[in-house]
Amino acid sequence: MKLRTSLIAIAAVATLAVPAVAHRAWMLPSSTVVSGQDNWVTVDAAASNDLFFFDHRPLSAIPTVTQPDGSAGKVENHAVGRFRATFDLHLTQQGTYRVAIINDGVFGSYQLNGETKQLPRGTTTATLAQAIPAGATNVRTSESLGRNEIFITQGAPTTTIFKPTGKGIELVPVTHPNDLIAGEAATFQFLLDGKPAAGLTVTVIPGGIRYRDALKQIDAKTDAQGKVTVTWPEAGMYWMSVSPAGARGEGGPGGPGAGGPGAAAPAAGTAPASPPARRVNYMTTLEVLAP
Repeated sequence: MKLRTSLIAIAAVATLAVPAVAHRAWMLPSSTVVSGQDNWVTVDAAASNDLFFFDHRPLSAIPTVTQPDGSAGKVENHAVGRFRATFDLHLTQQGTYRVAIINDGVFGSYQLNGETKQLPRGTTTATLAQAIPAGATNVRTSESLGRNEIFITQGAPTTTIFKPTGKGIELVPVTHPNDLIAGEAATFQFLLDGKPAAGLTVTVIPGGIRYRDALKQIDAKTDAQGKVTVTWPEAGMYWMSVSPAGARGEGGPGGPGAGGPGAAAPAAGTAPASPPARRVNYMTTLEVLAP
C-alpha cells in the first residue's frame, strides 16, 4: 500500500508538471513488417499524453497511402471514436508502403471595419492573397506544415516511396525504417524543403511510458548532412519527432515547430508584406525488432 500511495503521489506531481501542450500525435500499426502476400494491417491514430495510450483525442483525418510502386492507395474501414481513430491497410503489393497524415495550411487573422476575422479554413500559401479582402489591416499569418507518417513493409523493403516532395521536413533513409534491430545503430537523413537540414532537434521515446517512471527519451541533433544516428536500447515501438532547434508546440519536446497564429505581424495592408512565418515538424512511429 505504501508503494502504491507513493506511485500515485509521483503520478500526481508528474501530471501537474506536464504542460497543456504536451499531447503527442501518433499512428500505431499492428505490425510494420509482414511476410507472404495479401496481408492486412490495422492502425490506431490518436493524440495523447502517454504514448500509444488513448486518453485525449483521435486523429480524425483520413491518411494518404503511397504503395510500393509509387501509386496512390487507400485505407479501409476508417472509423473515428471518442479517443482514437482506426483504419485498415490491405497490402496487395510487395515492398514498403507509406501511410501519412499531412497538415498543410496557413492560419491567422486580420482586421476589417474594426472587426478581427480569422482566415478561412483550408487557406494555403497559394490562396492566401485571395483569402484576405481588400482594405484588411493588421494581417497576422503563420504557415503550418506537419507530417505524421508510418512505414509498413510486405516482403523485402523497398525505397520508391521515399522520393522527396521538396516541402517541409522529410525522411530519407540511410537505414530503412522497417529494418531496425535492438542494440544496432540506425541512421536517417532529414531534408527541409528538399535540402539536408542541419541542427534539427530529434526526439525518440519508447512506448509504454504510462507504465514506467522514466521517460527514457533520446535526444539528438542532425549533423551538417541532415543525418542522425540512433542506437536502439531494446525492442518495441518508438515515437520519433523532428523539428527545428528551439521549436515548441503540441508535441512537447521535439513536437511541432515554433511559431503559430500571430507569430508574424506584417505591416498593415491588404496582404502580408512577406511570406507567412512557418512552423514545420515531422513525426513517425518505428518498430524495433529483437535481434
